[in-house]
Amino acid sequence: MHELVALDLPAGPTFVDALKRVWDAGDVVLPLDQRLDLAQRRETARSCGAHSVEDESGRHALEGTNPMLPDDALVVPTSGTTGTPKAAVLTHTAVRASARASNESLGATSGDCWIACLPLAHVGGLSVITRALELGGHLEVLPRLDPMIVERITRDNPTFVSLVPALLKRVEPTWFRRILLGGGRPPIERPGNCVTTYGLTETGSGIVHDGRPLRGVELRIVDGEVLVRSPMNMRGYLDGTTVIDSDGWLHTGDEGEIDSEGRLSVAGRRGDSVNTGGEKVWPEVVESVLSSWRPSVEFCVVGVPDPTWGRMLVLVTTDRSLDLGEVVDVVRASLPPWCAPKRIVPIDEFPRTSIGKMRRSEISRIASEVIGVDGS
Repeated sequence: MHELVALDLPAGPTFVDALKRVWDAGDVVLPLDQRLDLAQRRETARSCGAHSVEDESGRHALEGTNPMLPDDALVVPTSGTTGTPKAAVLTHTAVRASARASNESLGATSGDCWIACLPLAHVGGLSVITRALELGGHLEVLPRLDPMIVERITRDNPTFVSLVPALLKRVEPTWFRRILLGGGRPPIERPGNCVTTYGLTETGSGIVHDGRPLRGVELRIVDGEVLVRSPMNMRGYLDGTTVIDSDGWLHTGDEGEIDSEGRLSVAGRRGDSVNTGGEKVWPEVVESVLSSWRPSVEFCVVGVPDPTWGRMLVLVTTDRSLDLGEVVDVVRASLPPWCAPKRIVPIDEFPRTSIGKMRRSEISRIASEVIGVDGS
């Protein structure tokens, strides 16, 4: 029987060794998030039906009975930004296809180094390890982004790294040969060696680089939704459900467009659009306009209940100096008038997922509470 083994290990060589050992035995890896406490990590292992958990003291049997298939390689929980996280099952075939296509797109060779500094419980961190293993190159696995350690590593190695936008500000871009940037809206102004990516846990990490699909990836837009067919797609969710149709197309839940040159642009999650006064508004489009205006400021546009508009557009930001009238003028200069926020709610810090994505539902709740409290 192919068993599901939960790895409760910190990021580093020990994790990589355990990963290879489990795979060599024909079993499947479930990485546990080291930022959770012990009880939460054990609950993740139990809820996913793991047969055992391996920590620094050894391998411990669990009562899991989840059947795994011969080609299964990884069970990876989704980020859960729009609801309850699910666990995607990625096969060895999918993992290899993703690693090879990414390395090929970037021009990575066996003489290059990959630095893994994103959480290994998420596909963005895991895929760095699998790219390096597939390439046969040098691999450095860090528990977190430490600029001093990263600078030392990059002095002697042509280096690749995957980052989320929030981490890009903490490094010197010239240290790296290429930077893969995903997990959130990229900054308008970014280094020339930065490659923006689009992908999901369900696609085994990024399957689009700078709007262009990787080798073997097919894209379609159906009723506004981005569909993906590729060898990187998951087998399905651990609970037996799937978002892959009978023709092999994975329904991403993202809305987007493909231009005449085949370049993909993504507006956002289907559930994130705001219907205000009968008009549909994509928050990320508004946020992009505002980020072009103030690149150093973070913005999040959400909809809150309103008796007049149905949902009222609200701009949530950490910049308390913003003037609503000026914001409205900036937005209306580029977008239809209904895209302009009607309120600004300042916030000290944005609630985020463990890999840095903004939790829109939580931000919307905070905005609703603020607006409700002040009686507007």
